[in-house]
Amino acid sequence: MTETTATPAEKLALEHFEYDNTSVKRFAYATAFWGLIGMIVGLWAALQLVWPSLNFTAELTFGRLRPLHTNAVIFAFVGNGIYMGVYYSLQRLLKTRMYSDLLSAIHFYGWQAIILAAAITLPLGITTSKEYAELEWPIDIGIALIWIIFGINMFMTILKRRERHLYVAIWFYIGTWVTVTVLHVGNSLELPYNFIHSYPVFAGVQDALIQWWYGHNAVAFFLTTPYLGLMYYFLPKAANRPVFSYRLSIIHFWALIFIYIWAGPHHLLYTSLPDWAQSLGMVFSLMLIAPSWGGMLNGLLTLRGAWDKVREDPVLKMFVVAITAYGMATLEGPLLSIKSVNAISHYTDWTVGHVHIGTLGWNGMLTFGVLYYIFPKIFRTKLYSTSLANVHFWIATLGTLFYAVPLYWAGWTQSAMWKQFTPDGLLQYGNFLETVDAILPMYMLRAFGGTIYVAGVFIMIYNLIKTVKQGDFLPNEPASAPPLAASPGGHKGENWHRWIERRPVQMLVGSTVVILIGGLAEIFPMVIVDDNVPTIASVKPYTPLELEGRDIYIANGCNNCHSQMIRPFRSETERYGQYSMSGEFIYDRPHLWGSKRTGPDVHRLGGKYLNLWHYRHMEDPNSTSPGSIMPPYSWMLERKYDASYLPAKIRVLQSLGTPYPDGYADVAIDDLKEQAAEIAADLRDQGVEDEELEERQIVALIAYLQRLGTDIQAEPEK
Repeated sequence: MTETTATPAEKLALEHFEYDNTSVKRFAYATAFWGLIGMIVGLWAALQLVWPSLNFTAELTFGRLRPLHTNAVIFAFVGNGIYMGVYYSLQRLLKTRMYSDLLSAIHFYGWQAIILAAAITLPLGITTSKEYAELEWPIDIGIALIWIIFGINMFMTILKRRERHLYVAIWFYIGTWVTVTVLHVGNSLELPYNFIHSYPVFAGVQDALIQWWYGHNAVAFFLTTPYLGLMYYFLPKAANRPVFSYRLSIIHFWALIFIYIWAGPHHLLYTSLPDWAQSLGMVFSLMLIAPSWGGMLNGLLTLRGAWDKVREDPVLKMFVVAITAYGMATLEGPLLSIKSVNAISHYTDWTVGHVHIGTLGWNGMLTFGVLYYIFPKIFRTKLYSTSLANVHFWIATLGTLFYAVPLYWAGWTQSAMWKQFTPDGLLQYGNFLETVDAILPMYMLRAFGGTIYVAGVFIMIYNLIKTVKQGDFLPNEPASAPPLAASPGGHKGENWHRWIERRPVQMLVGSTVVILIGGLAEIFPMVIVDDNVPTIASVKPYTPLELEGRDIYIANGCNNCHSQMIRPFRSETERYGQYSMSGEFIYDRPHLWGSKRTGPDVHRLGGKYLNLWHYRHMEDPNSTSPGSIMPPYSWMLERKYDASYLPAKIRVLQSLGTPYPDGYADVAIDDLKEQAAEIAADLRDQGVEDEELEERQIVALIAYLQRLGTDIQAEPEK
């Protein structure tokens, strides 16, 4: 990437303008601040898995902090990092100021308001439970509005540019915006039953497919493509070298956005999702290796001949590790999509380690490098301490390794122990807690790695604060360039991509068409063809009390540790019971198949234990399961459930196709009270003394847990 030099004639026609650094500074501050907060929350959650006593209150339990951590790191840290990099690079690539200072300010303050809303609602248990999309419908609307404002500001800036050619980084920005728009809208189709809660339009298998179409591509198009755009701008700038291969960048962009959108089903291998969808996800995931590694090599080879500078410059060091982590994560992801490998990795900590190579290595290190690059530029000074930046580099690198490697080891240990049989054909480790105890040392090492990584962020923030104090901020940076009309146009017979690069509307339309192909090809058959989700006559809707219990289960994030999907493996059917079938989930809004087993699968839990066992287990897990790292939920024994919205819930579910009888909303509370009285009476018979037991959350939760898997009875042993 090189700057164009104006001819003497063009110099006479130069237009003078100013770059907006104020918005860049705001997003940069927010990136550093929220990065620290999000990582501290993640570290605390990691410590809770070692010392359950750190689950102090209902609002600070692991099940509620885990989604707070993921949302803070993805949307607060990385999100602000994207906007910081886009606002800085876009103006300079297009040689123009952002279209509207007002829209830039609304974008910044609106996004921070969304982050604060997430920080308030998630600990309160206000969640959809959908991974990376836990925020409820009012916040979803806010996200859509702010994202549209960002898009308007970006595209209007592109349209008023002074540089005809759209550089590769801008392609990735455009692809990101249009795809995230489609993903967010598609996965947020829900009907509210009150001012804050809702039920998704789709249920069971359909909901699972759409969720992971979103979830995988949230990683692809929020954590990957915009950061590739940042890589294509900031790496050549920091190295003062052109990007290695322009042709490779073209292949990288179009192949990546086309293939990525198909890969979501690889999160659902060996589940109740139809085999054709699973196979599509696996095949396209394997195809992703080519464009992903093409982009990685394009980045690393940009530094050819500049390795002496890399050894001295902490910014370039950060970039090298980031791009390497991108390459490793995008090789490992497709490998984990191979069914035989996924049979080992899924539901284990291997997946968690893989994800954090991407977040800590790729997103984290690239963000740190961009921060170190931008601050001296906009504050017109040198970085306060290159030595501290180098210390941060090594701490962050070691922290990433100490975090991820123990989780790989833990994942392999889990899978091996879950699947191990004795010579007599019995499960070697029939007690699930044996597999938990075995990985606690790995969890301790993971927490140690997280501590190191967070310490590096403190060092970075100190370094940036000192840089700010010694510098002089330039809010409006003077610049000049010839008007667009003075820039050379195209010529007859030019390459098609040269033609589309100068036409942002065509680039937008082309990107939209490319990303829609895969999504529609996978989702439409699942929604339209009934045979993809066969019904089972014995499966009935949840009773009102079970529905309340399920919502309590969701509010407390129980699905973060417990799956509800028994795969057709002998090791799982021996441990949990009959494998799960798609028809069992037709009334599950949302689906709760889960992506991690910190505790055992609960899909066949119903009827396995007495009501009293569940009561004591929630009061003190170690009283029923010695060695458990599950936090106590004793407050459930004291808090009452709120059934005031039950009629509204029933009506919404009826409108979505759940076959409750006509007028059932008017009598649902009576049925709820009747079932609650039965469970309370049983608990009292076993020694529980509580005059208001029928109204406690624990009773509703027990009703739900006792229902799980009971619609399908396992075949008797022969």
